[in-house]
Amino acid sequence: MSEQRIRSALRVGAGRLAALMMLATWLVGAASAAEMQTLEIVTKSGVQVFAVEVATTEQEKTTGLMYRKELADGRGMLFDFSPEQPVSMWMKNTFIPLDMIFIRADGRISRIAENTVPQSLSIIPSGPPAKGVLEVIAGTAKKYGIAPGDRVAHPLFNGR
Repeated sequence: MSEQRIRSALRVGAGRLAALMMLATWLVGAASAAEMQTLEIVTKSGVQVFAVEVATTEQEKTTGLMYRKELADGRGMLFDFSPEQPVSMWMKNTFIPLDMIFIRADGRISRIAENTVPQSLSIIPSGPPAKGVLEVIAGTAKKYGIAPGDRVAHPLFNGR
């Protein structure tokens, strides 16, 4: 093969690789943007709005917020455990303390596990069956007055 043909083949290959990398970057960005959703909690003191990642696949639910070093106020992860069922959580490989908010199918908060211990292997049960669990930075429930009985507005609960 001549040197000119080799260079031409390398240019074509490099161009295809660059196009694939751009496509992959776009797809990852689009997927990340699609995963962030708005969730509202109606408390006695008003409506609290959160930007949440939604964990729906087994892999997403298994990994959750593991290995993260920080979680901003107003951000969280919503776990979809449809249909409503008894749920157990833990803090394995989770480096930040969290509040875990257990939510029934009707969107009502049934239980809150506040200030969970990072990296603990202790099981944190939902108590009553839950359709979803919202994980937020520890202290959030207390800070915003979030309590059992408060209503969560999100498409996962009653189509909202």
